[in-house]
Amino acid sequence: MRVLITGGAGFLGARLAREILKHGHLDGQSVSELVIADLFPAPADLLADPRVKGHAGPMLEQGDLFKTGFDGVFHLASAVSGECELDFDLGLRSNVDSSRLLLDSIRASGKAPRLVFASSVAVFGPDAANPMPALVADTTLPTPQTSYGTHKLMIEHMVADYTRKGFIDGRAARLMTVTVRPGKPNGAASSFFSGIIREPLAGTHTSCPVDASVSHPMSSPGNTIHGLITVFEASREAIGGRMALNLPGLNVSVGQMLAALEKVAGPAVRARVTFERDERIAGIVDNWAKGCTFERAHSLGLRADASFETIIEQYIEDCKIRPGYPAQALDGLK
Repeated sequence: MRVLITGGAGFLGARLAREILKHGHLDGQSVSELVIADLFPAPADLLADPRVKGHAGPMLEQGDLFKTGFDGVFHLASAVSGECELDFDLGLRSNVDSSRLLLDSIRASGKAPRLVFASSVAVFGPDAANPMPALVADTTLPTPQTSYGTHKLMIEHMVADYTRKGFIDGRAARLMTVTVRPGKPNGAASSFFSGIIREPLAGTHTSCPVDASVSHPMSSPGNTIHGLITVFEASREAIGGRMALNLPGLNVSVGQMLAALEKVAGPAVRARVTFERDERIAGIVDNWAKGCTFERAHSLGLRADASFETIIEQYIEDCKIRPGYPAQALDGLK
């Protein structure tokens, strides 16, 4: 089985690649080659595996690679929310144009692979004609209020239509905000959801740009990867249609996140987080979903993380054993 991961050098993509390589198969088929396409080179530990082929460069320049024929595709490559708001053209190129190139190149290959598109809870937003419910469901009408969310929704429909035409066996899974991410903050407006946990655990003071009452659906990296693989391996009948489905999310407020941090790591670690409102970030977050339900994912056997404490504990354990987590990530616990 030949598998492609776009965005495979990033945090989630690399973790997905490692999980696939660890098990060695998808949907009962042996993975003989795993192709990682990203703007940047894949991590060294992945490139050292003889099954891995790395391709670095803009997606818009990788059309010939995408035409070579794959049995499975995970499409994770994307410009993030904050970047798309600051640079409209960058977002269109990186998200919409690149996705169109990928899908058309796959169509030209003559092979119709199973494809999972990593969409986002950002497809949901409030609109005067469509008030957003307290909990967004699989069937909630998406009315995104960011360019990033709009791009994700556009690609969801593209994946559905290419599936209808028989060019791919596509399924779109809406990821909840993934936390805790290692490393430095990125351009995503949601970056602080990881920062208010990651930085104090490393011994660094940080500020939260939104109020403690802000609520949002969260998922650990491990649970997110499990969800993507499960959606890939599910039959078309089990998926139950072409429309996108919500991956599981733990509905939690910023205040509850910080209470969990204090419970796991102690009051001194929690005290390293203060509140300093950022109107740009807060304005974006105000238009996001406050929580979610995930009935279709639940029917596939998927569940949300048990608690935010377990999400923090997963991060602490990951810092001890996983590549890509800096050695000083837990200095704040010493």
